[in-house]
Amino acid sequence: MTLAAAGGDGAWSAVDGPRAGARAAAAVVVGRCAAAGDDAASERATRPRLGVVLGTGLGSLADRLVGLRSLPSGDTGWLAASTATGHAGRVVCGLLPCGGGPVAMLQGRVHGYEGHPPERLVRGVELLAALGVNTILLTNASGGLRPDMQSGELVVVTDHVDLVRRTWAGGPPVAAGGRVAATLPPGPVYDPRLAAAAVDAARRRGARVRAGVYAHMLGPSYETRAEYRMLRRFAVDCVGMSTVPEAVAARRLGLAVAAVSVVTNVARPDAPARTDAEDVCRAAAAAAEGVWAIIHAVAAAA
Repeated sequence: MTLAAAGGDGAWSAVDGPRAGARAAAAVVVGRCAAAGDDAASERATRPRLGVVLGTGLGSLADRLVGLRSLPSGDTGWLAASTATGHAGRVVCGLLPCGGGPVAMLQGRVHGYEGHPPERLVRGVELLAALGVNTILLTNASGGLRPDMQSGELVVVTDHVDLVRRTWAGGPPVAAGGRVAATLPPGPVYDPRLAAAAVDAARRRGARVRAGVYAHMLGPSYETRAEYRMLRRFAVDCVGMSTVPEAVAARRLGLAVAAVSVVTNVARPDAPARTDAEDVCRAAAAAAEGVWAIIHAVAAAA
């Protein structure tokens, strides 16, 4: 299935893999990271099997990698610069400590509310796929919708509700004979095996964690009280402004997908409280240890 893209992005096909721009960007990343060190660890770090997208407040986790090499996202010639608070905009390669495997991390992402078309939102995932990863872990900060939730709690995503569904330029993919093609392979978007491993790892680290459903909304404004009530009726556990386009693109590319959301504020429709971007960053950073445990668990299962 091929999606026609706008703005010089080129056509994208799950059969063909990442677009040419992503493959060229991957070569830049490998070349830059390899040039930064000539030891065996540096070479190994450029062959990651796990890719991680670090959301709001979680970017500092990349600094824990051993022998890390990094470059600004803009230097790839492929990734757009993020304007969101808490998104540094770097590509980082390195090894997990204690004999862990190679990992590629994106410190931040771009969002639809920043004015980007849908085909640009998934460039980071395509770059990770072009680097050779077979598994991807997506992280984000979100608003919790359950009354018993606490700030700093983790939600391992097992499904999503997409309330944005922006169409790629050119319309939906079309199969032979003019029929609209399926946009996803059969089966769940989020790998159940990885989700179970993530929940178990977070619990063993002592984090408050549950499995749940994530709702994708455009933003950048937070939801109204009526929208919170609507989402609760939809059996949604947390809500945010990212991740779903990346998860769908990753599945189209044949990657195993895991996702974890840090609840940075809890929605109380009848007693609303003010939350700003800095509050979200602080709350997400406080949950870093649980997310770090999940990264190790997903890497081991990749």
